[in-house]
Amino acid sequence: MATHTHTRSRLARPLTLAAMSLGYGVVQLDVTIVNTALGSIGGALGGGTAALQWIVSTYTIALAALILTAGALGDRIGARRVFMAGFALFTAASLACSLAPTLSALIAARAVQGAGAALLVPNSLALLNHAYPDDRGRGRAVAIWAAGASLALTAGPLAGGALIALAGWRSIFLVNLPIGLAGLWLTQRFASETTRTARRELDLAGQVLAFGALGCLAGAMIGGGVLGWTHDLVLGGFAVAALCAALFVWQERRVAQPMLPLALFRQRMFALMTLAGLFVNIAFYGLIFVLSLYFQQVNHLSGFATGLAFLPMMAAVLPLNLAAPRLAERIGAAAVIALGACITAAGCLGLLFIAPGTPYWALSAQLLAMGAGLGLLVPPLTSTLLGSVAKSRSGVAAAVLNATRQTGSVLGVALFGSLAAQGARFIPGARASLLIGAALLLATALLTVTFGRASRQ
Repeated sequence: MATHTHTRSRLARPLTLAAMSLGYGVVQLDVTIVNTALGSIGGALGGGTAALQWIVSTYTIALAALILTAGALGDRIGARRVFMAGFALFTAASLACSLAPTLSALIAARAVQGAGAALLVPNSLALLNHAYPDDRGRGRAVAIWAAGASLALTAGPLAGGALIALAGWRSIFLVNLPIGLAGLWLTQRFASETTRTARRELDLAGQVLAFGALGCLAGAMIGGGVLGWTHDLVLGGFAVAALCAALFVWQERRVAQPMLPLALFRQRMFALMTLAGLFVNIAFYGLIFVLSLYFQQVNHLSGFATGLAFLPMMAAVLPLNLAAPRLAERIGAAAVIALGACITAAGCLGLLFIAPGTPYWALSAQLLAMGAGLGLLVPPLTSTLLGSVAKSRSGVAAAVLNATRQTGSVLGVALFGSLAAQGARFIPGARASLLIGAALLLATALLTVTFGRASRQ
């Protein structure tokens, strides 16, 4: 019995890390795996570009809007309990997505999937922070956690394409079922519960306002590509989003326990890493959506061929995720983040010449650069932000970072997808998206180097 207990104790940390990596990985997998199925889903269930944007955006809106409350809930009742509930909800919603008879049913199931993902992400980081209390161990654990997620992110198109070719688009959701069951078992058996803060209250008014602001903003951006940016409904959507955002800030300033503690932003590195996460996700996730449409709708590649087109990205992300913490130990986290952002920006700028029929070999190096840059910057960005706050606030801090990053994903897909609408506007819109993405990444590099150095001093 003693030997069994010792073995279980020795395995607890690595298998907790495995469970957390599965949780974050399946969330990232479903961000990108759907992109390769957009053509097949559109053909089977109908809908134009705006409908396809909603299939992607509904998931990320629910994820971004709920993630702050999910972090607070984990602080209140225990991150392990909330993480397991999120895995169960995500797995059930994936089954619903695979069985959806209509486009509306699929979009609704994607919203539930996003809610489950929101419960998974911040609490996976909180459990990692609990399992690895020292800075060095936490940094390397976060690197492995991010590596698995980045691999899932970039493998999503390839896996999705293969599954579509073999079994149709519904199979891309069924793949989540064995992952969910494995993650639940590992968490229940090996993860230890975090400290509970029973007095942590949920800010429901702030939650409603966050949904309103993000949903209206995404709707206005998607509508702009269909109705025109000066249409009354689009302008009204922007106005309502601005009003909800202003009321949200007011609510967070006045309530005793806000879902978004504005005091966290007084810490320079926390504010900087949060802004960097927003910029990076607007660029990267928005461009993944646009490039998926480019390969399928402009160059008429199959889902499987589209997945293969993203293979250079997948090959670059994982090894650089693993190398990033060691490089950060040598030259500093800020320098690594800036370097990764510059490499990704160079990949965006190198794609500006794309046109219908551009041969794939002319694009592969740029896709490789985009994946390499992302692989470098995510681990030090995440670890630096977590290290900038007290461990008792780790759940909320992780939630703020991931809410900001997922908000960036929503905005990127909505804005870039509307710029690169179908038809003759696609290529000019895609090039405009690449320029915006590169500008945001270069701004990330400049801000990180400038203010990161000032913080160290």
